[in-house]
Amino acid sequence: MVLFGPAGNSDSFYAEGHKSTVETFAWITAMGLDAYEYSFGRGVRLGEAMAKKIGAEAAAHHVTLSVHAPYYVNLATEDAQKAENNLRYFVQSATAAKWMGARRIVFHAGTQGTLPREEALARTRAALMDVIAALDEAGVGDIELCPETMGRAKQIGDVDEVVELCRPDERLVPAVDFGHLHARGRGALNEEADFAAVLDKLENGLGGYRARRFHVHFSRIEYTAAGEKMHRTYDEADYGPDFEPLARLIVKRNLEPIVICESRGTMAEDAVILKRIYTEALALES
Repeated sequence: MVLFGPAGNSDSFYAEGHKSTVETFAWITAMGLDAYEYSFGRGVRLGEAMAKKIGAEAAAHHVTLSVHAPYYVNLATEDAQKAENNLRYFVQSATAAKWMGARRIVFHAGTQGTLPREEALARTRAALMDVIAALDEAGVGDIELCPETMGRAKQIGDVDEVVELCRPDERLVPAVDFGHLHARGRGALNEEADFAAVLDKLENGLGGYRARRFHVHFSRIEYTAAGEKMHRTYDEADYGPDFEPLARLIVKRNLEPIVICESRGTMAEDAVILKRIYTEALALES
């Protein structure tokens, strides 16, 4: 089963007078959605009581939860204190995720900085093993960690790198942000074959559950020569990528990703559009 939902709350959610994420699950399920990603992007500031309240409401409405770790994680860092901080951020994220009943932590692996690419990737890979050990030691290791494909060349996170990061442990599941890949490649995702090449790398590099039930971020995106500039709404059709080619492949290959929409301000409404496109592709295939 393919699940669809937003990353955070749409502008319209607040415009209608809602104030708390606790209220979002009734709101999005009324729209036909069944997934939600909660962001710890600026730090884990969610207490246990509120986290459990959010989790209870999500469970009551049959919404599958994921969380996003703080944006300032950088597993490629050479700074010992920052490396120690990274471990703390992951333990905090996993602890709060467990309180909420979330099963996945999406994260940005890091940046190359001034390091040679291979050294930065090696440092990231080793640090990720330290993260898994820290989560196991803290008793919160039974959660999936999802390194995300990134939108700028200096960031660790093309498809091959994400696959490599995921290889060592079954708890490492790719988070494929197709908007980021489109921006990273300066408009790289247009035809079905472009999307198929990404999916083939998941299948050939990982296979099984992680190539079938991977995590997806999707939105249209604006980019410059440096890569990602900003997320756009799905109605802004001058920006890519389109979801239709990916939806057809999800159907043809019988994939079951969790699809999280990251549109700018219209993430829930656009998640409904993505689900409709998938449903139409499913009907055509059958």
